Amino acid sequence: MSSDVLTSLAEQARALDTQHVATDRRHAFELPDGVVYLDGNSLGALSRAAREATADAVSRQWGEQLIRAWNDSAWWSAPERVGDRIAGLVGAPAGTVVVGDSTTVSLYKAVHAAARMRPGRRVVLTDPDSFPTDVHVTRGVCDQLGLTLELLSPADAVARLRGSDDVALASYSQVDYRTGELWDLAALTVAAHDAGALSCWDLCHSAGVVDVGLTDGGADFAVGCGYKYLSGGPGAPAFIFVAPQHLDAFVNPILGWNGHATPFAMSPDHTPADGITRARVGTPPVLGIAALEGALTAYDGLSMADVRRRSLSLTAFFVDAIAALGVDLPVATPREDDRRGSQVSLRHPDAYAVVQALIARGVIGDFREPNIVRLGFAPLYLSHEDALAAAVHLRDVLAGREFERPEHRSRAAVT
Repeated sequence: MSSDVLTSLAEQARALDTQHVATDRRHAFELPDGVVYLDGNSLGALSRAAREATADAVSRQWGEQLIRAWNDSAWWSAPERVGDRIAGLVGAPAGTVVVGDSTTVSLYKAVHAAARMRPGRRVVLTDPDSFPTDVHVTRGVCDQLGLTLELLSPADAVARLRGSDDVALASYSQVDYRTGELWDLAALTVAAHDAGALSCWDLCHSAGVVDVGLTDGGADFAVGCGYKYLSGGPGAPAFIFVAPQHLDAFVNPILGWNGHATPFAMSPDHTPADGITRARVGTPPVLGIAALEGALTAYDGLSMADVRRRSLSLTAFFVDAIAALGVDLPVATPREDDRRGSQVSLRHPDAYAVVQALIARGVIGDFREPNIVRLGFAPLYLSHEDALAAAVHLRDVLAGREFERPEHRSRAAVT
């Protein structure tokens, strides 16, 4: 490989980093020296503000205020307060997002409530290639309500919806977790509405990196996690969005005291709270919410449009770099900007071992069945120079067939 190629790529990387310097938030995160972290789409890097917020919640709020912290440190209202911060990132109005449960529980609440809003309609659509929990939860709701689950890709769902009168809900992920393909939220939502159905979107791989535009796209419901690009920490609480026009009709299928209109009246009868608070269930995970609230400060002063531009630049540059370096692997992620999330997925028959060989070199990505090398680009803390370094390491792993080493082929419990 000519040194001129690498020199040219290095110059491009520096120029692009200068061009996108306004969205550089690397200083807000703890990242080990010598590591290129390309797994922010599984677990975001440690936010310094998240660490400080958690320490304060433990030492000062819990340690000194004790139970008074529910009022004095506003623990009770944290799910709505942090929900409003996320709403700003996903293009939703204040008062429509609440934080507190896992993505699985949030999706169950959204799918169940949406399906019941369309009585007489017996079909729910979802993607067979969605993250498994999405399919599992949606099938479970259909079984409980006596509905039929149809597994169709988002592209096929649009045709299925056209002229139909039996679909209650189209529930899809905005970004395919394996390939990184970005689906057209607005187009599928319009198709659902034209058919009299509702839409629900999983934003786990788009919140914080894609200019989601829930309101502009007309979405009815959405859910997403807090531990990927939002960097809320392992097991961070998820969020649920309910469009304003559906809040009064939203019936939470899990009736808990936190969703009650007067929770401290301790009434055995359930009266749902007004607004998005009715989507709450039990006592919120205060420490997890504190960490997430701290992490979200990394977005202060940024527009999602600018973050999205940085994301697209990083992923496009990486694809260009591996091509220039002679890496000949099929790219599963669409090249078109309007069809690409914030990751680049490559296909290789020994994908797991390739990922392990990269990790041994300090480039941390992940593997997804059956043959996906998945590299997530968290734009707030990754640079174009990082992308180039990862491309060079990938070239060397493949050229030296390092993935054939026995230590890279033995699978751990978490892959």
